[in-house]
Order: sequence, then structure tokens, then C-alpha cells
Amino acid sequence: MSREKTHDLYDFMRQISAEMSAEYDRIQKRATEDPGTAGDQGEENWATLLKDWLPQNYEVVTKGRIISQEGDTSPQIDVLVLKSSYPKKMLNKKLYLAAGVVAAFECKTTLKASHIADALKTCAKIKSLYRPRTGTPFKELHSPLVYGLLAHSHSWKGERATPERNIEQKLIESDAESVSHPRQQLDILCVADLAAWTSSTLTFIGPRQIPDWSSMASIYGDSGSATSVYIGHSYSQEQQVAHFTPIGVLISYLSQKMAWDEPSFRDLADYYRITNIGGSGAGQVRKWPASIYSEEIRKRVEAGRLSNGEPWDEWSIRFP
Repeated sequence: MSREKTHDLYDFMRQISAEMSAEYDRIQKRATEDPGTAGDQGEENWATLLKDWLPQNYEVVTKGRIISQEGDTSPQIDVLVLKSSYPKKMLNKKLYLAAGVVAAFECKTTLKASHIADALKTCAKIKSLYRPRTGTPFKELHSPLVYGLLAHSHSWKGERATPERNIEQKLIESDAESVSHPRQQLDILCVADLAAWTSSTLTFIGPRQIPDWSSMASIYGDSGSATSVYIGHSYSQEQQVAHFTPIGVLISYLSQKMAWDEPSFRDLADYYRITNIGGSGAGQVRKWPASIYSEEIRKRVEAGRLSNGEPWDEWSIRFP
């Protein structure tokens, strides 16, 4: 790990992580007697964390379903984050209007491989309740809903176990099986005592952007491509910052995702990013053809008419 830096925010992230670990130990003592209650307690842990760290104007609720404009409903979801504009009359109805839900999470006390596969299927299904957006690369690459899988710990505890590798392989495998467009991706998978994986997209890279494309064609194809990736952030990551915690990744990444549609949240999202509470990470890319875009957007991205490094620009070459 790199040299330790000092910031009170890092201490808060460590404190939250320790509290989540203590809650896991407490819940596990009674899990075999009453697994249903254990699961409910785990969900409440995550709901409390979100309530504590998201701006006050968001409402965090548990156990509900999302209903689309057409009246289709999602499976039950463990934790949901509602927009500040959500009607108060509907807060406790347990059937939440899709347009008013900004984030949704499945919660597991102990993560298993089957949970990852199921989460990717559910994520794609729930995001299909939202009409695809058009107009910019950001809108076309991303669903208005942030969807994640949260767990206190994991099931790979043997001496020779490789939990990070197991989770990443299952995530990539399940993505290939269930995700037919980048907007259907799982946004975040966080295992509080191990690591976190966040989705990221590259809008497009092609021959019109790189003078000598022959050196890049083997990576991005003859015509170029967009890419998506699950970036793994873990304690074992090479050159990882000393203050790293998976909880820090969750808070930083979620704030960035939500701030695209909530400009008042951007200053805080930038603050988390600059303080680097999420640490560093890496991942394996998946290539996508330009045909994932609408005709109007496809022509512009293939021409390379994208910004690079402009904050909160929906025509940026890369998005979290």
C-alpha cells in the first residue's frame, strides 16, 4: 500500500467499516435460528448507512417494488432511495413509482456466487422498466436508476480461497449472460469487508480519434468500439492507498452517479472523488459496437466529437 495520508474522512470510512463488521458478527450468531430476521437486520444496516451519508432530501426505504409507467412491476427490492420530489402520500405504499426512484439495492449478509448471477438478471429486468433515454452518450449509456448489490461479507473463507477473483469472474460471466446494453449493467457490488466493483463506460474510441489506428485495432476492433468495465477496488490491489475501504468506494461512487441528475450534489461528489476515499482499481473491459447508440448520437461519437476531462459533460469520452 502507498504512504498513509491524514484526513478525518478516512477515519469515518474505517469507523463505518468496523461497525458493519461488528454487525455481521452479531447477526451471524442468530442467523441459523432465524435467517429471515438476520436478512432484515442486514438490510437495515445498509439502509441506515445510506440515510447517514446521503443528503437529507433523499428518502431511504426498505422492502418495496418499482412500478413502471406502463404498470409493470419489479421483484421486491431490499433498499430503495427516493428522489426529494417523491410524493409523501406514496412513501409507505411499498409500490414505488419508477420516475421517483434514484437507486435500489439487493442486500446479502453473506455473499454467494448465485447472488451475483441473480442480481445481474434482476438488474437488467428492473432497468428495462425504464424507457431508454436519448440525446447524449451519457443518457444512452446509463439508466436513470442506480442498481447495486451490497453484502457484509462473503462465503469464500477457506485458506486457499480467492474471493476477489471468484467474484470478479462471476460478475463478468453474469454480465455476458444477462446484459445486452451498457445501461443494463449492475452499477456497484460492495462487500464491506473485502472489495467493491463499480461499472464504468468509455463512450467510444475509433479511427477518427487516433491517427495511427493500426496499433489500436487489435484492442478496439477495425471500426472502434465503446467499452464497459467493472472496476475492482480491493485491499490487495497493487499500489492501493492505505486508507482504502469498500464502504468508501460505495459512498464516493454512489454520490457521483446520483449527482448527474442532482446538480446540487456535485460539489460533495467532487469532494469525495478528490479525497480519493474509493482508492484505485482495475478491471477487464467488454467491447460494444457503435450500434448501441441511436443514429444521431452514433454519427457524432464515431466522428470523435467528444470532450475529454470536462466535468459533468454528457459528451465526455468516459463516465463512471
